[in-house]
Amino acid sequence: MGEKEKGEKEKNSEGGGIIKLGPKLLELLSKLGEIELENVEINAEELEIWVPSFVPSAITAQPPAPAAPAPPKVLVEKPAEISKIEFKPLIQTYPGRIIEVQLGATKAEGGSRGKTVKIGGEASPSFYLFEETPPNPPAISADVFDMKISLPKALRMHIQDVMEDPAAWAKLAVEKFNADMITVHLISTDPLIKNTPPDEASKTIEEVLQAVDVPIIVGGCGDPKKDAEVFKRVAEVAHGERVMLSSLTLDMAEAGILGEVAEAAKKHGHVALAFTAIELNRAKELNRRLYEYLPKDSIVMDLTTAALGYGIEYSFTIHERARLAALSGDEELQHPTSSGSTNAWAAREAWMKLGSKWEPRELRGPLWETITALTMLLAGVDMFMMMHPAAIHTVKEVINNLLARGKAKPEEIADWITVKM
Repeated sequence: MGEKEKGEKEKNSEGGGIIKLGPKLLELLSKLGEIELENVEINAEELEIWVPSFVPSAITAQPPAPAAPAPPKVLVEKPAEISKIEFKPLIQTYPGRIIEVQLGATKAEGGSRGKTVKIGGEASPSFYLFEETPPNPPAISADVFDMKISLPKALRMHIQDVMEDPAAWAKLAVEKFNADMITVHLISTDPLIKNTPPDEASKTIEEVLQAVDVPIIVGGCGDPKKDAEVFKRVAEVAHGERVMLSSLTLDMAEAGILGEVAEAAKKHGHVALAFTAIELNRAKELNRRLYEYLPKDSIVMDLTTAALGYGIEYSFTIHERARLAALSGDEELQHPTSSGSTNAWAAREAWMKLGSKWEPRELRGPLWETITALTMLLAGVDMFMMMHPAAIHTVKEVINNLLARGKAKPEEIADWITVKM
């Protein structure tokens, strides 16, 4: 292409002719600010777009701002120590409070106990020590049976000499295991086992009351009608001792005998354990029925403890919900709660031979019971029914450390799993 032809192509820049890209484009941008191309077709073997590394002054609508001065260099010294900021937790108050219940009665109170146990009385969630120190620490009751039963070796090795003597068994649990209370399970009264009559069963309770001076819990066999007969007789024999009858149920209400047992408990000054199976509405219903006969400070709730690995998360949830509802003002749930932590021994993993990785069984079983109880402890349970001495000792130690409010030694807490066999 000659020089003449190039000049002609450069002329028609405003008439839609061919525009040479380059300086002409910059000239148009300086006038218009932008260029919009339509219906453009580019045929080229190679296309090179060159963008200058600077912005021409002709393109900018505003003059460039003066360059900011470089910030002065600041030398930052390494701090000698990390700043300490005090953490202040949010403190709340609640409209509700857990009712305080006393178990056992001294001579001055009409009984014969050397000491009593009080549970409940809290006005905050479990171990919210920054809000309130609980007035009464959780208590532990050791299980005793009125007849020899089949138990895992890890349990049997500690009580085999007293398994046929409930009074001696109870004394061992108090003096050696350091239990706060004793739960005597009258399983021989079961019509399908020995069908022990109420009078004979009540004699067992008398013997245990004479053997120890701590509060007593009387457990039935699970048959509503037989338990009602036994509880009425035991209430009479243990008049004034403020024992806890374990347990009163909606099955008794359906059989029309709940009122008889509750009236006997009130007449002779005892406490009722209201048992329901992981259902708050039924727990509230049972409590309402008991209010017709018993004062509120004579009722403790058992909402059911499912063992570790067998639904413990449901038990944790139901106990936690009950505690929070009670603190929020639900008067029908403002009762201390009990956990049958010995249900942990119903789990096969607590006692079966499962291989070398699961050994030793002598340690695995009490660990199963311990973890079950500690889980319920953090949900707000006030008293525990337990069996293994190592589990009882560990749970009591954890409770004491939690209530120490900074006085506990962390290095000792870390070694809680260690036990000498």
